[in-house]
Formats: sequence, C-alpha cells, structure tokens
Amino acid sequence: MDAQLREVRQIALSHLLPQTPPGSPHRNIFFAGLQGGGLQAKPKDTDIIRDLKILCRDQLSIAHDAFRALVNLSDSPLIVASLSEPSFLTFIVSYIIHPGSILADLASMLLSNLTSSSSACSTLISLHVSIVLGTDLYATQSRCGTSAPPDPYPAGEAKDVLALPLLLDAFATVAAESDPSKRKRKGDLHFLASVFANISVAPAGRNYLLSAQPANISNPNELEYPLAKIMSFTEHKDTIRRGGVASTLKNCAFHAPGHKAILSPETDKVAVPPSTTLAPGVDALPYILLPLAGPEEFELEDQEKLPEALQFLPPTKTRESDPALRLMHVETLLLLCHTRWGRTYLREHGVYEIIRAAHLAETVDKISEHIERLVTLIKGDEPSDPNELDESGLETIRDASVGVPEGVERRQVASAPVEEEDEDNKIKEV
Repeated sequence: MDAQLREVRQIALSHLLPQTPPGSPHRNIFFAGLQGGGLQAKPKDTDIIRDLKILCRDQLSIAHDAFRALVNLSDSPLIVASLSEPSFLTFIVSYIIHPGSILADLASMLLSNLTSSSSACSTLISLHVSIVLGTDLYATQSRCGTSAPPDPYPAGEAKDVLALPLLLDAFATVAAESDPSKRKRKGDLHFLASVFANISVAPAGRNYLLSAQPANISNPNELEYPLAKIMSFTEHKDTIRRGGVASTLKNCAFHAPGHKAILSPETDKVAVPPSTTLAPGVDALPYILLPLAGPEEFELEDQEKLPEALQFLPPTKTRESDPALRLMHVETLLLLCHTRWGRTYLREHGVYEIIRAAHLAETVDKISEHIERLVTLIKGDEPSDPNELDESGLETIRDASVGVPEGVERRQVASAPVEEEDEDNKIKEV
C-alpha cells in the first residue's frame, strides 16, 4: 500500500513539476489563491505549497522533484512568506548542515532564493537549530527520507545553537575536501555563497560577519570574524561560489568601522567599533587582489610591498574571467578607501602595482574607469581637515565626488551585471 501511495505522489509531482518554472502556461495554479494580497485566512492554493514542503521529506525521487518545484517557485514573492516560516526554514537549514543529506545542493538553491527576501534574511540571521554533539555534530531536525541520522546516534543532549555559523562551517569544510569520492558531504553547497551575499545586504548580517564569534562550537574561547571563513574562495573554480563570496566581501566593505578588521592580517588582533572584543584580522586583501592579478613581474622594491600570496606569481597566472566579478573586486577596493587607514594600508601593500597592471590588461571601459578612480584615491594627496574623523577615529572621505559612495544607491540585486552607463559612478550592494 505504501509503495502504491508513493507511486501516486511521484506521478502527481511529475505532472506538476513542468508547470513550476517561470513562463510555464499553468504556473498561476500555485499562486491563484494569493493574488488578493495573502489576507485570506487559508487560501486554497497554499495547500499545494504546504504539500510540496511536506514532500521534501519523502524518499529520494519524490523529495527531489518537490525541492525542484519549490526552487522554481521561490522566485515569486507571493510564496516567500510561506516558505520562510521558521519551522520550514529550520528544516532546510538543518538539512543543509547534516553531511548525509543527499539533496543538500537543491536545499541550498532554495535557501539562496528565499534569502533574496529581507524577511527571510532577518529570520535566518537569528535562527537557531537543534544539534547533538558527537564525533560530528548532528542537526536533529534534518531527519527525513533523504537524510538519515548517524549510526551510532550521538549520545549527547540536544541543544539549540545559532544556525549561521554552522552554515559557514559546512560551506568552508566541504570545499576543503579535495576528493569528492572520499568526503562525507553529499553536496558542494556552492549556493550558500549566495545566501551569505544576501544576508550581508542587511546591516544585521554585516554586523554578524564582522563581529568576533567563537571559531567553533567545541572551543568557544577561540574567537574569529565569521567573514574570515569564506575568504579563500575568491578564486574557486565554481562561479557561484567565488561570486557569492566576492559579493559578501563587497557588502561588508560598506561597513567602514570594519575596514581595519577586514584588511588586517591574522597575526593582528583587531576590534570592530563600537565593540572592544579582539579577534584575528580577516586578511582579505590577498583574496581581493589575486583575481585581479596576472603573470606580470615587478621590480624587487614593488614586489616586497605585495602580500606574500601575490609575490612571484607563476607565468600561468590568469585574471578573473568574469568582468562582473572583476568590477566587484575593484569596487570593494574603492569602498576600503573610504577611511584614511584603509587608503594607507592599500598604498603600503602594493595595491597600486597590481591595479596598474590590471588596468593595462582590462578591456571593459566600466572597470577601467573604476580603476582610475581607485588610483586617484591611492596616489592622491590626503585631506588634512582634522574634523573629518569618523566615530572610530579613522579619517574618512566625506565628499561623495571624491570618495567611494558617489551617489551610492543601496539596493539588493539578484546578480552583478556590469551597470549601464548612467550608473557609472554608483556602487551598489549585491
């Protein structure tokens, strides 16, 4: 009987799934009951979404199609509230965290789409999940047909912990395992990079990424900035992963008090005002410059200015191929010039030498113009007005025509295309 019911569910899903992508002729059946603004007590068509959410917990073929359907539908704001309610979001996050979850990549895609909504971001930033600590931690609410619990089951007691650090750990550790056939995790989790980019648009998300936090659950006394966990992926082979990390870093660079922590090396302990808690620096500069660097050789004096990772690069070194990501890294450097301390640090660590060579190789006018603005800030004279100090004591550029946020328009976008000409002097959160 159970086998027959599963077959019926699979057949039903096989007919529904082709109607879920944008542009499908009957896609409106999923939203018809929500057109009135969602004020009805229980719109009929929310039953379809409710059933799809339940089917995500079913056996593999059914859960796969249910996840795919929700990924396709989650571009619509009409159902984001339903998919972002805490109990379902807790399941999705727990499912992604658990290494044995077979469809973790689809769940990551769904979470990426959902966090394009500010309400979902807000929920995720404060979300707690239940875990049990054993040899590995186990997210108890991940259990379903495609995510079996560990065997033996951990003997510890369940406790609620913040979800974001667990997502960051999962994202970082899966990429560190070079042989996919030997790793424990079933997914690549590349789309979590887009999740981090989405939450970093919100001030609360940036504040979390730039606040000293325990490095891991088992050692709460060792502190680090969460942003540091993902910095090493700006040259990852997967465009989604490296693009999401680049977006996250750029969005965090809008927070001027965090510039010293972003740029300082790991050997320096730095606080982000108004906090006085110290943690090792993020050391982001090498990871911003590497995508912009080519195989050029520099004079020894210039070479010694560069971060160690950029010294004596091989002749096979290539620049970032995606112009949108090159632009993003240049814009991040522009944002980091917003403080006098940042400009001085960039000047002393060979940024001019790298971007000068990048400018010679650049073929996109928009990027070339931004590089020229960057050169003006790094090589220009510093203002001497003693009143131009921000609350952390770092002198900042306040003239928008000289500084970075020239007519800054803060908005979230789904991707990072090169802007149109009339947007040339705007830096946007992405």
